[in-house]
Amino acid sequence: MRPEDAAKLPYRPCAGVVLTNAQGLVFAGQRSDTDKPAWQMPQGGIDDGEDEVEAAYRELLEETGVQRSDVRFIQKTAEWLTYDLPLEVIPNRWVRLELTALDDVIDLTHKDVEFSAWRWMAAQDLLHIIVPFKHDIYRSVFTEFSMV
Repeated sequence: MRPEDAAKLPYRPCAGVVLTNAQGLVFAGQRSDTDKPAWQMPQGGIDDGEDEVEAAYRELLEETGVQRSDVRFIQKTAEWLTYDLPLEVIPNRWVRLELTALDDVIDLTHKDVEFSAWRWMAAQDLLHIIVPFKHDIYRSVFTEFSMV
C-alpha cells in the first residue's frame, strides 16, 4: 500500500486503557492473533457520539470482561497522542483505570478475543516486551501518569 492510499483509509480516534491494580502493576495482554510475543494494553476505536472515557470503559469490557463497576477512573492523558503504524498515524487518548475488584473478573473471552493470555507487569517491564512501534507511545503515557 502506498502512503497516499493509507491516508485515505477511514481511521478513527482510539481510546487506550492503562489498567492498573492496587500495587500499581499494569495489565498486559498477549495478542491472540499471533504466536510471537506481542503484549499490549487494551485499546480500540471511539464510536460516534462516544467520548474517550466511555470508549475506554467499553473497550475494557469487550476485551477483558472487566466492567465499569470493577474499576475506578484515575486520569486521562492531557492531549491526544499518536503513534506510527506502517504508513498511518492514528490518534489515541489514554485513560488510566484501577481494578477495584478481584482478578477473577477478567474474562478474555467476554466478547472480542483480543488476548490469549494476560498478566500484571511493572510499567517499565512492559516497555521491554511490547512491539517496537508502540514503545514511544507507551513510554509517553507511563511518564504522564507518573508510572516510570
